[in-house]
This record gives sequence, structure tokens and C-alpha cells, in this order.
Amino acid sequence: MKKLINDPADVVVEALRGMAAAHPGLRVDLENRVVFRGDAPVRGKVGLVSGGGSGHEPMHGGFVGRGMLDAACAGEVFTSPVPDQMVAATEGVDGGAGVLHIVKNYTGDVMNFDMAAELTSAKTGVEVQAVVVDDDVAVQDSLYTAGRRGVGTTVLLEKIVGAAAEQGRSLAEVAGVARKVNERGRSMGMALTSCTVPAAGRPTFDLPDDEMEIGIGIHGEPGRRRVPIAPAKDIAEMLVEPILADADFTAEPVICFVNGMGASPLLELYLMYGEVAGLLEKAGVRIARSLVGSYITSLDMAGCSVTLLRADDDLLGLWDAPVDTPGLRWGA
Repeated sequence: MKKLINDPADVVVEALRGMAAAHPGLRVDLENRVVFRGDAPVRGKVGLVSGGGSGHEPMHGGFVGRGMLDAACAGEVFTSPVPDQMVAATEGVDGGAGVLHIVKNYTGDVMNFDMAAELTSAKTGVEVQAVVVDDDVAVQDSLYTAGRRGVGTTVLLEKIVGAAAEQGRSLAEVAGVARKVNERGRSMGMALTSCTVPAAGRPTFDLPDDEMEIGIGIHGEPGRRRVPIAPAKDIAEMLVEPILADADFTAEPVICFVNGMGASPLLELYLMYGEVAGLLEKAGVRIARSLVGSYITSLDMAGCSVTLLRADDDLLGLWDAPVDTPGLRWGA
């Protein structure tokens, strides 16, 4: 294992310490492993909290700041944060308008966020709602979930919902936007290599040099099938076709997101975007906005995912709104 680490047991807290040093505008609670926007809580604004296992950076801590999340909880690598972390995050962002939990559909995350919401409401009376993201079309159930996994749509949802909260919309309205995004988003991913969890010191799964995994999750879970390595144009078809088969994306324009899994360079991701865009044009799908880069990763996995979000004028306006976070920034 070749990694830029000290002790595998200290990876998460040392990374958070480095994040605090690099972004002094954030407030990092090392004891609870929570990243807060520096001005949290913002009075009168719905607080947005997300989180999950570490190893998916910049998701979630890199999306804390104006126009996105108010706080993010960092679990151990590929392990859900615990309820105490989520309670600390929720209390720390309560500005009097309620708090929304954005939860990727993994069993531990859903269970712990539910518990944290109950504990916080009982302790402080703050209103907490939750939206679970389940956009992965690859599999219905997996090692980590009941139902579909939450993957790439989470990035788009946190941006769009963050803008809605920044506008001063109510908790019910912000939660409604979140559910709308989740209903309209679909994702599919693939891997050229496995990833290596620092504590394990070896690849999560064996993948021969002449094969690739189609339909993987962000924790190295197996996908739909293992197939021979293929050109990018064929890989794009393997990702786009299941998405288009699952939902109609022709009625409204889409936000098209090609995401890197951690070890694939932008050269390859832009090449993939070109192939995806060509397939969508042939299918009668109009791209209104795009995002290309590594935003929800799986440590050092090589590969990519494709996310399509059907976006009306309101969602596009929220997408275009200013955002200022370590991982995503424009118009600020």
C-alpha cells in the first residue's frame, strides 16, 4: 500500500486538521469530526446537514459553505458517522428555521441519522426533516442498502437545496426541493480498478487488468457485471443506456454530471463527457448544464459515473446561484 498517510487509524482526524488549516473560513470540530460553515448557525435559515463515511472527498466536508451545506459529519473510512456526531452537527446549525438532513441511502447512514433526528428533537425541540438519496440504477439492493444506493445525484442535490435554503425558503419548501431532485436524478458508475481502504492495506476486490466492473457503488461494492475492458465509447453506452431506460429525460433539459471515482484524470473524464453528450444528443436529451470532475469519489478507484438530472427552470436557477465551498465555487 502506497498512500500519503501516517497511522491508518488517524487518517480521518488528520485530514480534518489539514482541512481546517487550508480553509480557515470553515470551523472544524475535531472532537465530533464535524465541518461547519464559519458563520453557522445562520439565523432564520434552514440548516443543512449531511455526512457519511470518509473516503469520498470532496463529498461531504468539501461542500460546506455558503450556498451548500451548513455542516458535514465525517465517519471513519466507508463507515457511517455515529448519532452523536449528527446531533452535534444539527444543534450547531439550528438557526431557528429547522434542519434538513441529506442522507445517502446506506443502511448505517439512514439508521444513525434517524436516531440523531429523534435525539435532537427530544432534547431541543428543533424540527428536523430528512431526505434520503437513492439514485443508483445499477442494483435494487446491495451489500450496504435496502433499495437503491445514494450516489452522484447527492452532489447536485446538495448544491440545489443549498441555494434554496440560502434564499430563505421554509423547511417544508427546502425538503420539497430535495425530494424533487432525488426523484428526477439517476446515476450509474463503473470501475477500472478497486480502491484500497487504509486500514485494510489491500484492494477491496480483485479486478484483473483486462476486466472492468459495471455498476459499482462508492464503497467498492460489486456492480451488475464484470466485463472485458472496452473503449470509452462503449463504456459510455453501458452507463447511459440503463439511465435512459429507467426514466424519461426528453421532456425537460438535464444537468449532466460525469464524475471521477478518485484516480481517473480530467483528460479521461472530459473524453467520457464527450461520448456521453453524443449519446444523449442521439437520444433526444438536451443538456442545459454540465459538471465534470471528481466530486464523489471512492478513495483511489479508477473509473467514473454518469448522473442525469431532469431540471426545470426553478432547479436550473438554483443550480446557477452562487456557491462558495472548498469543493464547488462559482458566482461568489
